[in-house]
Amino acid sequence: MISQEMEASLSFARDQDEKDPLGNFRRQFYFPLHNGKEAIYFCGNSLGLQTKNVEASMLQELQDWQTLAVSGYSHAKNPWLYYQHQFQKPLSKIVGCLEHELTVMNTLTVNLHLMMLSFYHPSPGRNKIMMEAGAFPSDQYAIETQVRFHQFDPEETIIEIEPRKGEKLLKTEDILDAINRHGDNLAMIMFGGMNYYTGQLFDMQAITNAAHNAGAVAGFDLAHVAGNVPIHLHDWDIDFAVWCSYKYLNGGPGGTGCAYVHERYAQNRDQTRMGGWWGNEELTRFKMEKGFIPKPDANGWNLSTAQVFNMAALKASLEIFEKTSMQELRSKSIDLTGYLLFLLGLLTNIQLEIITPSDTNQRGAQLSLYFPEKGKEIHQKILDAGIIVDYREPGVIRVAPTPLYNSFEDVFRFYEMLKKI
Repeated sequence: MISQEMEASLSFARDQDEKDPLGNFRRQFYFPLHNGKEAIYFCGNSLGLQTKNVEASMLQELQDWQTLAVSGYSHAKNPWLYYQHQFQKPLSKIVGCLEHELTVMNTLTVNLHLMMLSFYHPSPGRNKIMMEAGAFPSDQYAIETQVRFHQFDPEETIIEIEPRKGEKLLKTEDILDAINRHGDNLAMIMFGGMNYYTGQLFDMQAITNAAHNAGAVAGFDLAHVAGNVPIHLHDWDIDFAVWCSYKYLNGGPGGTGCAYVHERYAQNRDQTRMGGWWGNEELTRFKMEKGFIPKPDANGWNLSTAQVFNMAALKASLEIFEKTSMQELRSKSIDLTGYLLFLLGLLTNIQLEIITPSDTNQRGAQLSLYFPEKGKEIHQKILDAGIIVDYREPGVIRVAPTPLYNSFEDVFRFYEMLKKI
């Protein structure tokens, strides 16, 4: 944690970077260039940077394919037959679950559909799904079409929880109250663990407890959470979760998806699921017989052969995560966003509102800056200055200082640039 009073100076920022025990990780990433210099990259909440070890990871699989061909399934350096298994240990530490509760497969929204097919079993009296208003569109589409698949009307079946009038953030007490009010008709809670637009981190444990008390299943989209903040999926008794690997986990564009299933379901071979060859019991897979026998863990949800080349980039990134911990990353992240909040509070030349919660327990690496006027124009000026952030309608510029590769000097340079607008 920052141990001295914060200052709006380059010397202060550089002093913090010199003291940063995670500072050397920055050298393990490639940064995009702007006018021949490394850009300042605050967009890990959209796409993480490429790790410098990813090339070797890809080349290993290319070499094994070249020299072994089909024998690579059993004799590659990382045998393809069990390729997905190597992710369980490092990822389970990142999201706080047991190794057998986790698998990598497909992509995020595909996995969300698969999980909803397993866990959303509506009846005429209990069919409602609750979600936050303004969830990421892909989640909205998935839930809408799942409801239609079961022949219910989305307008009547989906309950969206909105912030209070004039506010941009949801209050935990309002979410819990809505769960209690709709409890008798509620089949599932399906929230984003963190809202992509505001950067608000939800109290997943409290939401899960309320859902279970109401007799509903609790699931979460952790796209903006995994690799960002420490969580405890197993201890919080969450039923299922899905996430992508291309944001804070640096798994590359379109990187493999991940899924968690609590062990009470993962170890139950009778749990509803869609079957596929790669989810079948490995001891009998090559007997080529009828009758799907799912593996007694989260891998029982696998459908198809592991996507080796798509997973190789995530493998490389996780080698870096294994050299630190989510607690260490979180500590630096709080300091980075804290310093950014301090600096933004000094600006007098520009009108903006920070809509991300100031409470560190309700946010991660992302701060969402709302500009009531000329948001796109300001965004372009920031890009022109060699600082990569993204823009979301209406009027929000999302800034995500990522602790694995961002520095305090990056944060100060961003503040300096905003002062000139």
